[in-house]
Amino acid sequence: MNIEAFRAYCMEKPFVTESFPFDETTLVFKVLGKMFALTDLEEDFHINLKCNPEKAIELREKYEAVTPGYHMNKKHWNTVFVDGSIPDVLIKQWIDDSYTLVCQSLPVFKRKTLEKR
Repeated sequence: MNIEAFRAYCMEKPFVTESFPFDETTLVFKVLGKMFALTDLEEDFHINLKCNPEKAIELREKYEAVTPGYHMNKKHWNTVFVDGSIPDVLIKQWIDDSYTLVCQSLPVFKRKTLEKR
């Protein structure tokens, strides 16, 4: 997976927007205003994804390229170094999981917006 494929995959999801809220190099993807993925455009390609806390630990133990979320709550976020060691299908699954977790934590009125699509 490369940065273009990552961006395209994130943008395919309903109600997703992209922005640079922190600086001009940190690309953030949000669903209805809540962040589910981000990457730094200037460093080695890595992405931060939200994750179930138990699964986050499991992934870190299983994959060398998965570490606690850089500049994030390390209980809920992982940083995934996209270096070819993890199949794209798994990375896409983890993006899906992050999106779903964030959708589930949205306020009721925003979740209803998702249901209307």
